[in-house]
Amino acid sequence: MTLGVFRSPTNNIGCGVDAATTRCDIREHSWTPPPKPASCDLDWGNGAEVSGNGAGTFACAGDTVFDPKAPVLAYGQRTRQGSTVCESAEAGVTCTNEASGHGFFLSRDRYRLF
Repeated sequence: MTLGVFRSPTNNIGCGVDAATTRCDIREHSWTPPPKPASCDLDWGNGAEVSGNGAGTFACAGDTVFDPKAPVLAYGQRTRQGSTVCESAEAGVTCTNEASGHGFFLSRDRYRLF
């Protein structure tokens, strides 16, 4: 499956996937992101992204990739753009750049950047 945008079955996570950058924004979460870096003068801690060979990071953004009209990526399904694969599971959404091994996991209860 190849989707440029998708949302989770719970409608809590929305993602934009392309060959250069993959970003997912989360609407509701119980975790606290790390402190906002001085270099970010936009919103912080509402999403994660992975691009190039870099590790997953929180997105510093003044917009959102969440599209309420995007198709739902059902649990157990994957979508790929270039070397980036995103997978939807009941536990949350994981996006990984398979070339670098870096990416992120987002859910209502926790996050992981790698």
